[in-house]
Parts: sequence; structure tokens; C-alpha cells
Amino acid sequence: METRELTVVAGSFVGFQLLFSVASPQLSSAITPGYGRLPATKLTEWNSRLVSTVHALIVGLFCLYILWFDDAVNANPVWGDPSLVKLNVAITCGYLLYDLVLLACNWSTMGDSFFVCHHLAALYAYGYVLTRGVLPYFANFRLISELSTPFVNQRWFFEALKYPRSHRLVVLNGVAMAVVFFLVRIAVMPSYWASVFATFGTPDFERLGLGAQVAWITSCIALDILNTVWMYKITRGCYKVLTGTGGRKVKEGAEVDKKQVNNHTD
Repeated sequence: METRELTVVAGSFVGFQLLFSVASPQLSSAITPGYGRLPATKLTEWNSRLVSTVHALIVGLFCLYILWFDDAVNANPVWGDPSLVKLNVAITCGYLLYDLVLLACNWSTMGDSFFVCHHLAALYAYGYVLTRGVLPYFANFRLISELSTPFVNQRWFFEALKYPRSHRLVVLNGVAMAVVFFLVRIAVMPSYWASVFATFGTPDFERLGLGAQVAWITSCIALDILNTVWMYKITRGCYKVLTGTGGRKVKEGAEVDKKQVNNHTD
């Protein structure tokens, strides 16, 4: 890993930590008085989700820029010039490390094994991108999934502020969350895997070596399984909100937690 990427990972880790501990409390207090009335455990998660949203917007929009304008990466998805992708991946790795530390420090209230598996699988795969510069197109394609995270977090913000589930903003956000999550995590699967299969047997694929091949394929399979499970949970919750069934019990059971649908970072 080059010095630039190490610096970005470290800077990302520190920057997101400062956003969590300093900027988020001040910004949130200024935006809504309801923030100050939350219990301590919810304050921690609120700040965590605000950081998650900021990360998702930075990385997701950067992904779209690379997908549309980085001709070198699009021309050679396995060995194209990875400079911009590595920068984006380094930002995400710093965020993932920050989030894992936050989880470890607040495991009793925020811990979730699926979430840890998601982060570790992403770090494992992105490690090859940072150290060897391989698979830039596929790494960038995966990060597009971050675009669904702001809607997931906004759902939680509404819940924390006790907005009724019938409120127009809550319903609109819930529908948008389900649609965007499907588009950036589920609907893209056939296209993504078609591109993956197209590389099999090619000289570029063989040049990767067994280690990178296994890391790439296994992490993608694991992440897609998790995304499918989360899509089911979101769809079920969205259906119950739109049909108005289930009452309070449904509200509690259908809440989609960030630890189930993050981000971030496929």
C-alpha cells in the first residue's frame, strides 16, 4: 500500500471520529431540539448514523463520477488505472475501521454480528485493491450500494424523533429506501455477475492469482447474501407500513437497523 492510501485511510479514520464526537452533536442540536432529549444510547447511535450518512454521500457520489468519467477503469475492469478507485476505497476503509472501533466500544447497545461480518468481508476484499491495485471497476461498482444508506439512516432518525409511521415524510422515505436499496444492491446483481463471469479464463483473471480470486468471489457472494436478507426485511417492513397492518408490534419488529442494512461498503 502506498503512502497516499495509508494517509487517506488514517485521515478518514480520524476525520470520521471527529465528526462523530465533535461535529455531529453540535450540528444535530442546531437542526432539531429533539436531539437533546434522546437518551445516551440513542445519542451515540444518532451520531454514528449521521457519520454514516456523510460517508455514504461522499463515497457514493465519487463512485458515480468514476463510473461515468474514468475511462481507464471502465476499459479494463481487472487491471485498469486504479488511482481514483483506491482513493475512494481508502476513504471507506478508514470509515469501516472507525465503525468497528465504535461497535467494540458500544457492543452492548450497538453490537451486531451481521454488521461485523459485512465490514470484515469488505475490508478483506478492499485490501487487495489498496495493496495491488486490482479489480478497480468491481470495487467501485460495489461502493455504489452506499447510495441507499442515507435513506436507511433517515428512517431511524424519524423513529428516534417519534414521527408517526403514517407521517407523509416517513412513508415517502420508506418507499424511497426500498426502491433505492433494490436498485443499487439487488437489481445490479445480474449485471455485476455477468461482468464477473466474463473475466473468467482470461489472461487478466489468471494474472490475479488464487488469493485475489478467492477474496473477490467469496466476499461478493457473502455480501450479496446479506443484501438479499436485508432487502427481504426492508420489503416486509415497507409493506406493513403501506398497508397499515400490525400496530405497535409491527413498528418495533419492522424497524430496519443500520446494523442490518448499512452500509456501506459493499
